[in-house]
Amino acid sequence: MKPRLLQHGRLLSSLEAAIAAEFDVHPLWKEADPQAFLARHGSEFSGLVTSARVGADAALIEALPALKVIASFGVGYETLDLESARRRGVVVSNTPDVLNDCVADLAFGLLIDVARGISAADRFVRRGDWERGIFPLTTRVSGKRLGILGLGRIGQTIARRSAGFEMDVRYHSRRPVPDVPWTYEASAASLAEWADFLVVACAGGAATRHLVSAEVLQSLGPDGFLINIARGSVVDERALVSALSERRIAGAALDVFENEPQVPQELLALDNVVLLPHIASGTRETRQAMADLVLANLRSYFTKGRLETPIA
Repeated sequence: MKPRLLQHGRLLSSLEAAIAAEFDVHPLWKEADPQAFLARHGSEFSGLVTSARVGADAALIEALPALKVIASFGVGYETLDLESARRRGVVVSNTPDVLNDCVADLAFGLLIDVARGISAADRFVRRGDWERGIFPLTTRVSGKRLGILGLGRIGQTIARRSAGFEMDVRYHSRRPVPDVPWTYEASAASLAEWADFLVVACAGGAATRHLVSAEVLQSLGPDGFLINIARGSVVDERALVSALSERRIAGAALDVFENEPQVPQELLALDNVVLLPHIASGTRETRQAMADLVLANLRSYFTKGRLETPIA
């Protein structure tokens, strides 16, 4: 018999088809009353496939008494209740590494955009303003100071990208990272005070909620730029809106927000902000690689009893 899986939330259509070809999968998102369905059938499922966007909370995990494995599409795991999974002996996987390059590429694209005013200049031309005047001078990127908040896999990839721009790099994370050439700063505020560009690349979740606070933004200062390709929860969004509106920082480039897909109206009106709809890993190549890794984790667990990329 094929292992029975519960699918929580939509996935890539190609991944849904591949999973359905190898497993007995049931889409929970099609149920009109998911809780009633789980009460009747929750004990039938040994696996759960979900995504970083949807996750799996304690209630869902507890509703699946035979659950052995969770495979999540995405690198972030703040939406997964790992404590409940560990308590139950459920192993959990995500899709790390395969998205590092595309996320780092977008981080630098956002950095260059907000510094050089690329999106703002595009709007300037489209409005016909070029016929009436000259676009304002912007900020150079090469040779500047790059601060990275969170030096994990993605943070290190961003740091390596900076070499082509001859940037000086420092970072802050929970602890110094061994065997890296970049200087460690003891706090987010001290990193922001030093940096011209502060890139947020740390994990989301309770431990990093509002790590970029009003104090950190004040430290970044009127010539500093914030770039966030991590999670919206890491930045105090109200404090950011205030800092941008009052020009206490030079600008921001954001791929993520606290309450996606809602974006504060104040940000929409500002020309010193670049706004993207959470697309850092959104390339065909990367999403396919993520899908392949989800399938590889499920295959590995049900044939070998282990995951390819377990969450530590």
